[in-house]
Amino acid sequence: MPLYMDIHEIDGATADDLAQAHAADVQIQEQYGVEYHKYWFNEQTGKVFCICSAPNPEAAASVHQHAHGQMASKIIEVDPAMADSFLGGCLVNPAGAALVPETKAGEYDPGIRTIMFTDIVGSTATTQRIGDDAAMMMVNAHDQIVRGALADFRGREIKHTGDGIMACFVSAVGAVRCAIRIQQGMRDHCEACPDMPVQVRIGMAAGEPVEQNQDLFGATVQLAARLCASAEPAQSLASNVLAELCIGKGLQFNDRGEYSLKGFPLPVRVHAIQNL
Repeated sequence: MPLYMDIHEIDGATADDLAQAHAADVQIQEQYGVEYHKYWFNEQTGKVFCICSAPNPEAAASVHQHAHGQMASKIIEVDPAMADSFLGGCLVNPAGAALVPETKAGEYDPGIRTIMFTDIVGSTATTQRIGDDAAMMMVNAHDQIVRGALADFRGREIKHTGDGIMACFVSAVGAVRCAIRIQQGMRDHCEACPDMPVQVRIGMAAGEPVEQNQDLFGATVQLAARLCASAEPAQSLASNVLAELCIGKGLQFNDRGEYSLKGFPLPVRVHAIQNL
């Protein structure tokens, strides 16, 4: 059965309100052949993201309509594997709310994710210059450094792009610290192996599951990729949203002003992550 995510904007919603609404959904969902699995709650913005299995979006909407009347503003079909990659197999409390992993107080997961792209600088030219075998050693060094940092900061690898890695983080702060660790790891590698230097560009953006596009993290993924392509060698660029999520966390950003990026109708404010 297809998997759907719906998006609600509910001003003044409380955790108790959502628990009651989810319970009402579960009570009648079988009548429509639907199963609501869990929901993410962004208390600051009043947004709720529910995920369910349903024969079609109309059936999913009917459950909400008849259970409590809180209708979704959007319903999109999502790929189960991609949903798991981005959102993770998060813990769920008895009320059906997704929780941030490894939090003692059972903090609600708002569904915001940080997307990271790494890109090996000059990989194509390097392959032509030193040959496939040597270039593969360079890629392996990159992969080892990036995957080690992902493991340390609870990042999830989404896919390998051939000359880089796409990853996802629940924690914006963890994502930025991971980028700093990666760049430090690359510098250490270059000092230890001057004959096989590796530099990377990193682009990062944070956002909600569904923004303007009818796609899971579509705009956030696109922005992170564009920032990666715009970064200088050994530089990590972050979106304005990501920088704001890290305010007061001891991380430093350099405001790079507004960039005109392909696919974005308006200029985007960009910050460079200051490496330690």
